[in-house]
Amino acid sequence: MSRLVVVSNRIAPVGEGGPPQGGLAVGVLEALREQGGVWLGWSGKIVESLPDKPHIRSHGKITVVELDLTQAEYDTYYLGYANGTLWPAFHYRLDLMEFSRPNLEGYRAVNRRFARALDGILRPGDRVWVHDYHLIPLATELRALDISLRLGFFLHTPFPAAQVLLGVPWHRDLVEHLAAYDVVGFQTERDVAGLVDYLTVEKYGTIGPDGRAEAFGRKFLAAAFPISIDTASLARQAAEMEGSPQVRRLKAAMRGRKLIIGVDRLDYSKGLVRRIKAVERLFEAHPQFCRAVSFMQIAPPTRGELHQYRDIRRELEQHSGRINGAYADYDWMPIRYISRSYSRRTLAGFFRASAIGLVTPLIDGMNLVAKEYVACQDPADPGVLVLSCFAGAAQEMDGALIVNPYDFELVGDKLAVALEMTLEERRERHKTLMDRLMRWDVTAWRRAFEAALAAA
Repeated sequence: MSRLVVVSNRIAPVGEGGPPQGGLAVGVLEALREQGGVWLGWSGKIVESLPDKPHIRSHGKITVVELDLTQAEYDTYYLGYANGTLWPAFHYRLDLMEFSRPNLEGYRAVNRRFARALDGILRPGDRVWVHDYHLIPLATELRALDISLRLGFFLHTPFPAAQVLLGVPWHRDLVEHLAAYDVVGFQTERDVAGLVDYLTVEKYGTIGPDGRAEAFGRKFLAAAFPISIDTASLARQAAEMEGSPQVRRLKAAMRGRKLIIGVDRLDYSKGLVRRIKAVERLFEAHPQFCRAVSFMQIAPPTRGELHQYRDIRRELEQHSGRINGAYADYDWMPIRYISRSYSRRTLAGFFRASAIGLVTPLIDGMNLVAKEYVACQDPADPGVLVLSCFAGAAQEMDGALIVNPYDFELVGDKLAVALEMTLEERRERHKTLMDRLMRWDVTAWRRAFEAALAAA
């Protein structure tokens, strides 16, 4: 019987209680529980010497296969090439990109090891679904082992335009590795256009209007499959959390004031410093909101080993402190900056209690926070989503107030518009957004990709 075999850098908790985190985890676990299959990825452990075999455990229909990394592999494959080279490049930050041959070789070697681990468990008829920039070469490594199964790949980050991708050493090989898959999925049509642009400019191949591509001697499908959320489940969670102790504490602390909320990983792609400046603009240009509104930014640290992330945290703390020093009163704090994480259920309650969801990345593949904020709103009295035009979600969410995050003064002025928006307009915008989210939820996303892979 055909199985779904999922491969990603990390594996969500399987059979450990609690809801899965993120669109990938929700969609993948739903598919695996429905059909049965395998999920292979890094265990999260760094070991001195690798065990002879991967760690394998079963949870009902799901088999989990985990691989350890050595410190050298973690430094080269994960920190070095995946997050030091590809992440900044795919987010249009060539100035932050670092590249070295040892990192590239480490990236290749770990992908080769993932392929060998898969080779030992794959069966005829299996469909393999690989996720994200960590594992772009995996199809090439599997083909080298004479594995001719259907192979699909989904990129969760943006895919850059040709002129940016050309700045990445080894760019031709990266795209040739993508061509080794049968289906290559992107978040938006803009990302597909980036691949079309590259293949056309560099004369490596062609892609037709239907997404059928021919490049490097292979035929494959390149298409947009915008990832989504478990809309109905999240809406229920938010309603259930409305009377929770956490939400009651938050509302008590606000003392009837309106709340603007931002929730992001601490990353330079999220535009957090400009976002803080936009809030400052709100208080500076629209003083009627002083003492009437507070902004809460939740930004747990990530990849703290890389200096770029330490720098952004320091800068964010400095600006938050400066603005609070200028505007705070003895009973009001304009900015609450929190560098810790909260459970998905708690965040659902926080979203529901917020008048504005402020989602202003400088570039983002999708940004599920935007969709989560909308799903968590009370339809009778919904908040307003203020969304960056550079988030993939902006392609679908025309009920939001779309802004250019680089123009932080404009963003600040749009916050004033959102705070003064009538209930009728808020309800109309929310209905438009929710109708889309209910039609195209995480189940629709993964079924569309699976259908494309089955037809390959």
